[in-house]
Amino acid sequence: MSSRALAAVAAAAAAILLACSGLTQLLGGAAAAGNCSVAEEPASAFASVATRPSRSGPLAPIGSWTSEQVGNAAIIAAVGARLKIPVRGQVIAVATAMQESRLINLAGGDRDSIGLFQQRPSQGWGTPAQVHDPEYAATRFYTKLQSITGWQSMPLTRAAQAVQVSAYPDAYAKWEPQAAQLVAALTGVHPAGPGCTTVIAASGWTSPAPGAEVGSGFRTADRPGHDGVDLIEAKGHPIHAAAAGTVTRVRCNAIDVRTGGDWGCNRDGDPDLTSGCGWYVDINHAGGIVTRYCHQLVRPYVQVGRHVNAGDLIGLSGSSGHSSGPHLHYEVHLNADHGAGSAINPVTFMQSVGAPLG
Repeated sequence: MSSRALAAVAAAAAAILLACSGLTQLLGGAAAAGNCSVAEEPASAFASVATRPSRSGPLAPIGSWTSEQVGNAAIIAAVGARLKIPVRGQVIAVATAMQESRLINLAGGDRDSIGLFQQRPSQGWGTPAQVHDPEYAATRFYTKLQSITGWQSMPLTRAAQAVQVSAYPDAYAKWEPQAAQLVAALTGVHPAGPGCTTVIAASGWTSPAPGAEVGSGFRTADRPGHDGVDLIEAKGHPIHAAAAGTVTRVRCNAIDVRTGGDWGCNRDGDPDLTSGCGWYVDINHAGGIVTRYCHQLVRPYVQVGRHVNAGDLIGLSGSSGHSSGPHLHYEVHLNADHGAGSAINPVTFMQSVGAPLG
């Protein structure tokens, strides 16, 4: 496939995914909100490649990924959509290609390995020309993935290894956060991880981090100024709006305590050297309730003034600001007040609305 044809396929693939998902532009790694519900994924997760419209020009870079790399990720996601592979499967495929080729369609590699997934013709993956075709290579990857019993509930690295049979079986795991961000940016849908469920209570509330363990508690004896609770999540896990409401604040708050200057939120904070919430979001809900979501990995996926529904994706867990490791710091405030004086125990509150944490 020529580079011009490849660019056209990539651009068209992304166009249909973006059109169906409602994502209007690619913003340096940002993504539109989605859900973690396992009941039914949005239609954008299964957008048709066969009927995709044409679109000229290459795709914009996303984060550190170049236009060429994003275009190849778009092809992988679009093939998955055509085959009705859940978004989680598309993330597995993109992460695999990140490890195998850095999302570059290589003409060669180790022994007779070729293409995005470094598939080997001698191992039955296809002819050299076939495995160098990104659409064909992605289709073969998904076909093998679907043949693996229980792949949906496996850790990413185990599912990828079951397909690839790599000499480095643990290498795929490190790409999961970036693959999730890239697929979310291309499709507008964030993947549900293994066992990830968003259950919305009759009250309209849901856990912002389903299944996450509750760590440091609310205003404990050793941390009397801790106005929320820490929900322990691996870096890059989805953070959800706890209830319907309007986003009132999206901010980076990370201060270098040694100088009083800006530490920055696009890197991990330090428990001793950094103060502040890092990347965080405030949402106003009915009844004057405010929720806060701190220490996000990258700029949150929502904007001030946006209406969100319970379970909508608002960002990814990280360790920005005053933080010693990846987690979501979650606060609940009363009377539409964002200050410390209005904070209440999130564990008690979430129990009262039928959406317990932990």
